[in-house]
Amino acid sequence: MANFDSHRRRLLLLGGAAAGLSLLPGSALASLSTSRPRILTLSNMHTGETLKTEFFNGKSYDKDELARLNHFFRDYRSNKVKNIDPHLFDQLYRLQTLLNTRKPVQLISGYRTLATNNMLRESGPGVAKHSYHTKGQAMDFHIEGIALSNVRKAALSMRAGGVGYYPRSNFVHIDTGPARHWS
Repeated sequence: MANFDSHRRRLLLLGGAAAGLSLLPGSALASLSTSRPRILTLSNMHTGETLKTEFFNGKSYDKDELARLNHFFRDYRSNKVKNIDPHLFDQLYRLQTLLNTRKPVQLISGYRTLATNNMLRESGPGVAKHSYHTKGQAMDFHIEGIALSNVRKAALSMRAGGVGYYPRSNFVHIDTGPARHWS
């Protein structure tokens, strides 16, 4: 009987994993399962900095390149750096794969200190009190030459965290929190 329960649990677990993977779009799944390098090209709209980085070498994350990305995503107002969730970079890479582009990602906002986040909240609506930006798990951006609505559609198709759409401000927000979306 115990052997039957163990087999049944294993079968349920494998079935659940297969069902979950089947929800991912084919190209997003392929970019996760292939062992190829992941490269991002970015431009910071506020600092003027640019960065091209191979943050994943096909087998593992490159700690030095993640440190460069952490610095690039820093709160430029206070010059504070936080470790950014590497899955955010994976999401961005998958997004570019879905959009079939390697054009530079224009970073508008990455990490924000609590003080910066509170200042932005006071200056206008649309800034969450408990923002994923303050946790190093979010970014606001657009991609050079790609319609913002297409960036949003591709981000939504990944079902991989939060997606906010801000066409008046010309950016899309993605984060590594629970799957949800808003405009």
